[in-house]
Amino acid sequence: MDLQKLLSYKILDISLQNLSIALGIFILTLIFSTVFSKFLMSLLRKLTSKTKTKVDDQFLAILEVPLKFSIILLGFDLSKEWLNLSKLDAVLDRFIHSFATFIIFWILYRLVGKFAYIFDKFSSKFGKKLSADIENFMVKTFKILVVIIGFMSILQGWGINVSAFLASLGLVGMAFALAAKDTAANLFGSLVVFTDRPFKLGDWIQTPEVEGTVENIGIRSTKVRAFSQALISVPNATIANTPITNWSQMGKRRIKTRLGLTYSTTKEQMQTILKELRQMLQKHPEIHNDTIMIRFDEFADSSLSIFCYFFTTTTNWVKFLEVREDVNFKIMDIVEKNGASFAFPSQSLYIESTPKQTMG
Repeated sequence: MDLQKLLSYKILDISLQNLSIALGIFILTLIFSTVFSKFLMSLLRKLTSKTKTKVDDQFLAILEVPLKFSIILLGFDLSKEWLNLSKLDAVLDRFIHSFATFIIFWILYRLVGKFAYIFDKFSSKFGKKLSADIENFMVKTFKILVVIIGFMSILQGWGINVSAFLASLGLVGMAFALAAKDTAANLFGSLVVFTDRPFKLGDWIQTPEVEGTVENIGIRSTKVRAFSQALISVPNATIANTPITNWSQMGKRRIKTRLGLTYSTTKEQMQTILKELRQMLQKHPEIHNDTIMIRFDEFADSSLSIFCYFFTTTTNWVKFLEVREDVNFKIMDIVEKNGASFAFPSQSLYIESTPKQTMG
């Protein structure tokens, strides 16, 4: 009898019996959520590990934490039914609805991050693979959209007219847009960089403002490591509207020079030197065979001029200098072997003597 009276005792208009049942249900759901995360999820992970695909493993990893919170939320909802909270029922229902909406969009948010490779597979069907930069940009964009739609759904659940709410933010949004016009310009600049792909990570680029190696391509700016090792952050709006020279995209590097031989060089020597220069370049492993021009093209002021125009197979600056040095040494050997010599700027002075006049 005493127990019956104790259970019927009310705290804030809630009987101790109902309060105990509600508390017991909530504790049981907490225990079940712990059992679920430790035992059931480990069992499911063992099952998914035996399948050939990794999609189910990733999907399970996405659902694990949200499902644990869903169980706790369900326990709270069941516990609430045993409590006489008529005055707070509407508010609590909205809280529960908001948390349920949050969990749904939380799962979607995690899905976007985990299954980012779907964008890459989809683009591959059209014959062009997405770069890592575009993929990251799309993932971030979809995540932002999920957050915005989720937030609006929660507001709608509280009876807030989202359309009117957005309209009321019109003036604020206009002021914000004016204040953030540079940010918007950088955002559109990043779209240009991601779609046109004038460069990629690791490329050596040169613009009127900066030259160096691309280290990071972000939504707001691109970071370039200068040859002095300084890290330069360039706004994407600037990058999108400036000429960009991508030295890393060169297939070959040009060598254009002139050789001047002395006027004492004979016709036979010149013909032999030209022939051996062409053969040397054609056999050189670091010289492109597509374009090799070695021609005796003019009589200069103080030399017989040979025009040299060819390309190295390497685009690396250090390697290019090594190849150019090697070619120069071989040119010197060929000229020296054929008994000719290089000319240098000089002038010849001829003095004409006048006959002496006889005295009459």
